[in-house]
Amino acid sequence: MATPLSDNPAKVGHNLFLKMVNHLSHVCGVVASAMIVVAVIVTCQMLWVRFVLNDSTIWQTEAVTYLVISATLLGLPYVQHLRGHVNVNLLPMLLPAKFRKAFAIFTLLLTLAIVTIIAFYGYEMWYMAWDGGWKSDTVWGVSLYIPYLAMPVGFALYGLQLVADIYALIANIDQPFGLEGDA
Repeated sequence: MATPLSDNPAKVGHNLFLKMVNHLSHVCGVVASAMIVVAVIVTCQMLWVRFVLNDSTIWQTEAVTYLVISATLLGLPYVQHLRGHVNVNLLPMLLPAKFRKAFAIFTLLLTLAIVTIIAFYGYEMWYMAWDGGWKSDTVWGVSLYIPYLAMPVGFALYGLQLVADIYALIANIDQPFGLEGDA
């Protein structure tokens, strides 16, 4: 029987690499949460300025957009660690326990390949923005390399969490799909 996602975070055992990745994923979760809180505060400030002070806003909408997107990208490793991504366990539950591990490793490797491609192109986009001095086409004119940095960093750290998950499966520290009787 599968356990609820919130009760089944990635197992780390006594492995130093897994503990370090776990800690890094937790830091990402805290940073992403803080960014969401800041975005909410900025939104409240923007509403106050617009509707109470009857003044115009310059930077708030753009800042909130960049904060929420960055929080989403930087929160990826933490969500992976908690097993919080959308997951359909029908096929793993139907597979015999001996095939679940291979299927789990296959899906994690496929995910890692896609994440690596996105991280590469995210880095390329960030580098072009940094090298070209790109700025947003708004009154605020923020340097775009700052918000663009969240994509390669977030996906690289997500990839690192995937590597840790693959290692934990191979080393029998964690169970495939968190299902009982697989270790």
